[in-house]
Amino acid sequence: MSYENILYSMTDGIAEIRFNRPHRLNAVTAKFYEEFNEALGIAEADGDARVVLITGEGRAFCVGADLKEHKVGRTAFDRRQYLQGEQIVCKRLIQLRKPVVAAVNGYALGAGAELAMASDFIVMAESAQIGLPEISIGNFLGGGVTWLLPRLVGLAKARELVFLGERIGGAEAVRFGLANRSFADEGFHEAARAFAHKLATKAPFSMALAKEQLNMAADRGLDAALTAELEGMTFVGTTRDWQEGVDAFAEKRTPVFRGE
Repeated sequence: MSYENILYSMTDGIAEIRFNRPHRLNAVTAKFYEEFNEALGIAEADGDARVVLITGEGRAFCVGADLKEHKVGRTAFDRRQYLQGEQIVCKRLIQLRKPVVAAVNGYALGAGAELAMASDFIVMAESAQIGLPEISIGNFLGGGVTWLLPRLVGLAKARELVFLGERIGGAEAVRFGLANRSFADEGFHEAARAFAHKLATKAPFSMALAKEQLNMAADRGLDAALTAELEGMTFVGTTRDWQEGVDAFAEKRTPVFRGE
């Protein structure tokens, strides 16, 4: 597949989507969102893709909106379509039936931070920085971050990150629960892929159910959660992967799941 703004590859169960506008620090455009959304659809439909890994080409993950494009004459309709592009992509990341790992290799600012936060896991290079500067420049947040961020870090910390707009590094992001891991700059991409590969070895149906139910947990009561879990356990018990997991445990070997 050939894209103008991203690179797509699939190896070892990992569908990697790499933002490919390094000359603009991977700043986003309307076309970028279109291509990214299309690539996510391809990854979701590919039975061999067990996990999606997103990262940036060059020295940034994504620095948010491409302000040069904003200066070009656009109608109010064009601007709304562009803004809605991010909403569509972030919702897809949240609802994708496969785990998504955001490997933040440099600056992740504004829309870039929001794309990372819409992913299931954030891993960051030690020198990487993530931040939400929108309020500081008279803009506003997108990508569902007002729904996501308090769930990730708590309301008090979410207010601090949003109102102050300060950038934070990988170690600090891990410390208060925004990021999952922080890896050394040297060999970062390999470490991020190794993290993704661990996910790629897990049972696909089980992961899809876990993602859906964990994301909905804050909006459900206990009884609804118990019912959903019961349905999930009943369903996976009908799959070949469930039997593979039982057999592998009994035989003291690593299971090989096939998504069947």
